[in-house]
Amino acid sequence: MRLLTALILCFLTGWMGCASPSVSSFISPASESSSPKLTTPEGLAEYLRTEPTVRHVQAWDNPYGQGVMIETAHYRIHSTLLEPLMLRQVPSFLESAFRAYQSQLPGTLTSSKPLVVYLFGTRQQWETYTRDTAGDNADIYLQIQAGAYVADGVCVAYDIGRRQTFSVLGHEGWHQFTQQYFAYRLPSWLDEGIATLFETCRYERGRFVFEPTSNMMRLGTLKLQSLEGRLISLNELLVLHPGQMLSGYNGDPHGAASFYAQVYALVRFLREEGYGIRLRAYHAMLHGAAYGDWPIDQALLQIAADRDMALTVGWNIQISRALFAHYFGKDPIAMDDEYQAFCRKITYPIQLKAMQIIPAE
Repeated sequence: MRLLTALILCFLTGWMGCASPSVSSFISPASESSSPKLTTPEGLAEYLRTEPTVRHVQAWDNPYGQGVMIETAHYRIHSTLLEPLMLRQVPSFLESAFRAYQSQLPGTLTSSKPLVVYLFGTRQQWETYTRDTAGDNADIYLQIQAGAYVADGVCVAYDIGRRQTFSVLGHEGWHQFTQQYFAYRLPSWLDEGIATLFETCRYERGRFVFEPTSNMMRLGTLKLQSLEGRLISLNELLVLHPGQMLSGYNGDPHGAASFYAQVYALVRFLREEGYGIRLRAYHAMLHGAAYGDWPIDQALLQIAADRDMALTVGWNIQISRALFAHYFGKDPIAMDDEYQAFCRKITYPIQLKAMQIIPAE
């Protein structure tokens, strides 16, 4: 199921991303004198060495192209993307994302193992690396048209433009974070819903601030679903996964985009609606996933904990219902009206014509 999810993400990031900081905010007094060196990995390493989030940087010897290896507090980044201004933002972006991931929990998780990211400058380099490392799954990943994937805890991406690259790094980075820090795997609605919270951000005072309320792609799709009367009921949404939407679930012309838009809204609903009345339960659910203490059926937990076991549609259905019943204590059918009202509320100001989104005929 994670492989299929990785494929789907590539279709869903075209209008999202992080607002660009001004170029002047990245120019140091030494930039002009050191600029000739920026054509070499060694020169880039020197250029990046004074960045606040960079702990160590050096040239990276690899078969894919000239590159650098950057270490931060929580990441080890291997990059053949050598455009100086964008590369200079990558360590800060990832560390900002890490803090944002931690904010989903009531406490801080720790690990001595760095999160590993490969960021390639070209798709050809990305494809070659994927063929070299992904084994039997390589052909599946290579179907991704523009995006990233996480395999065995490693995030693998390539440059698709600054906004889109940061958008997919933010989204896939959440999946990477849970693979390394959580005892249990999450059901689709929760895992993908949270990941959408990190697709949009702005740059402010040396760090990136994530703004899920500004995710216009998800909001635009949600608005369209609402206008067309195609909102999926909460009871159905909880047991779906993105792959089911590719075949046009219930005739929905928007496919997987509908799933992502609605799980985006569902996570926001659980965190925000009623002045955060469900936020404590939401935190408790994620705390249980991180520390391995969900109070539900042991057979379901065994699959959740064993990352070598394939996730099935049946497991996703059962775990979703069990978690929702335990932590939110209400039948999703009974909560559906409130959820759909929330969807309409957060999309009320969205102007589809301005976004050039056209309803289906």
